[in-house]
Amino acid sequence: MFKKGFTTLAIFSTVIAVGQTYTPTDAGSKVRFVIKNFGINTGGTFDGLSGSITFDRSTLATASFNVSVEAKTVDTDIEARDNHLRKAEYFDVEKYPRISFKSTKVTTTNREGYLYLYGIITIKNVSKEISFPFTHKDKDGGILFEGEFTLNRRDFGVGGKSFSVSDDLSVELSIFARKN
Repeated sequence: MFKKGFTTLAIFSTVIAVGQTYTPTDAGSKVRFVIKNFGINTGGTFDGLSGSITFDRSTLATASFNVSVEAKTVDTDIEARDNHLRKAEYFDVEKYPRISFKSTKVTTTNREGYLYLYGIITIKNVSKEISFPFTHKDKDGGILFEGEFTLNRRDFGVGGKSFSVSDDLSVELSIFARKN
């Protein structure tokens, strides 16, 4: 009897220690990029969020983010440009349908209200380490995570050398995740 009670307690403790599990949703979320084209900021968004997030403010060691978007959902409000971005030279959405991020750790920062997220982003089967500060707040029974980072598009083979389009772009995340 003692062994059975101890096993139940151990399983329960493990579930609590791991944190709450959340699912990112398109509703209430925005994955946006901004890049200079002829010196003017232009941008777009991605949809098709999926994955899972394990998060508990009190146990950051167990936090994990495994999230992706559908590359074919790129939307710049110009259909011809969107179709061009879906081709092999840019996102090659037929061969690489998802853009993904998998965290490696979450840490505290010295900036009030911010945490720091480390992980691997994969675009067109090229993976790079990134890190960036983010915030989190309770919202509508879930959590809203917000952060921003910079990427060099050429590191991932997205587009070639260009006179008009900048190599660097900013990615702005506002990810709403519902509790499972």
